[in-house]
Amino acid sequence: MLKDEVAKALKVIQDGGIILYPTDTIWGIGCDATNTDAVKKIFRLKQREETKSMIILLDTENKLESYISDVNPLAYDLIEYAENPLTLVMPGAKNISPALIAADGSVGIRVVKHPFCQQLIQRLRKPLVSTSANISGNSSPQYFSQIEGAIINGVDYVVDIDQHDMEIKTPSTIMRLAPDGKFEFIRR
Repeated sequence: MLKDEVAKALKVIQDGGIILYPTDTIWGIGCDATNTDAVKKIFRLKQREETKSMIILLDTENKLESYISDVNPLAYDLIEYAENPLTLVMPGAKNISPALIAADGSVGIRVVKHPFCQQLIQRLRKPLVSTSANISGNSSPQYFSQIEGAIINGVDYVVDIDQHDMEIKTPSTIMRLAPDGKFEFIRR
């Protein structure tokens, strides 16, 4: 049941663990975005260079200003009207683990629509890290059965929701948004 899975995942995250979980895009590996030790566990599991940043998920756009110094008002329109999941890369990241902030001070943020993610973030009261459930350099799994054993065995908890969903999902669109409103697509 959703509520039970949220409670189990929440406990693992609050204890500094990392989880494997479904999102509104592909399966992700996540943790508390303010816990640097947990963030570093994900980098180790993915065998990913720490200079390659990961994104954070929020349950509502109202929290953007808690994690970005100067949110361009355009960000709210882009989130509201995006037809597909949209990750916005914005400068001025704050109140998250320094390990998630890119060298230019930016972080990618997606307001997630998946009920599990929304409820977990609401209960955690912090952003959730999200990165594709694969070893760095390998292709991103489109559904649960494609996730490598090393990833499944390497996390502290695997969320028991949507594991049999065979709908092919794709990563989010990524757009860089500057404080002056200039934007560019990084991934469509």
